[in-house]
Amino acid sequence: MTVNQHEVQAHQNKIRLDKLLADINPNNSRSQVQTWIADGFVKLNNEEAKPNHKCHTGDVIEWSEPQPKPLEVEAENIPIEVIYEDSDVIVVNKPKGMVVHPSAGHVGGTLVNALLYHCKDLSGINGVERPGIVHRIDKDTSGLLVVAKSDIAHTSLAEQLSSKKVERKYEAVVHGVIEHDTGMVDAPIGRDPKDRQRMGIVDKGKPAVTHFSVLNRYDNYTHVECQLETGRTHQIRVHFRYIGFPLVGDPKYGQRKTLKVDGQALHAKSLGFTHPRTKEWMKFEVKPPQIFFDLLDQIKIMY
Repeated sequence: MTVNQHEVQAHQNKIRLDKLLADINPNNSRSQVQTWIADGFVKLNNEEAKPNHKCHTGDVIEWSEPQPKPLEVEAENIPIEVIYEDSDVIVVNKPKGMVVHPSAGHVGGTLVNALLYHCKDLSGINGVERPGIVHRIDKDTSGLLVVAKSDIAHTSLAEQLSSKKVERKYEAVVHGVIEHDTGMVDAPIGRDPKDRQRMGIVDKGKPAVTHFSVLNRYDNYTHVECQLETGRTHQIRVHFRYIGFPLVGDPKYGQRKTLKVDGQALHAKSLGFTHPRTKEWMKFEVKPPQIFFDLLDQIKIMY
């Protein structure tokens, strides 16, 4: 196990140990760091310290990141809507409320659990916990995903995503009335320095570009179509909050007073990519779930 070391700098004086260590390790949340401290994986000046200990200039922090325990992912007989399938890829319409792959908080009931029961032959590039998963959509976002059934397909699809050759369109309902018929948000996204559980617009974040067009306007809401140029975590949700039009129902980035739709009103409606083997351009489209149309009807009745 690798032991890491950091000497506290002058600009880091009097910062809490857990916050400072989370800042040093941007891929880990503050709660994860607190667990490291509680489990004895962190020392301050060669002694154990509490998470709220204030660090001082010249202090030496030593820590080793515990290895995650491998999850045993089991196949589960969960119904899934398959839009297309062959020996290389499978395209599914993920329902709202389903997590894409297992994690510490969701060991079962995920799309991966369902896929393992359905087809059993997913690519192994992402390991046992995320077999076949090339891209993701959030738990409460419904819509299209392409999953790789072979390593050749996985490599090809990952390259297409990286080079922005995959077409991904979404529908969303946002608070407020967007006056422009079309627009683009170009703002870098990274971990929010004030809240490690959220993403935000940060200067040193990864480039992120979202294009949008207005489908319908209502008195206090707008129905939009979005097209991703990049695919950052929570990109559409973060970008629309940034420009002042947060998604309806979004518990993390939305308004406190919002319509009840059990999570953000966001649907991955269209997906296009080049088939890894045949090199044929393939495009799929699915309508939003009924709850999405019910929301629009509710808005029309309100005004």
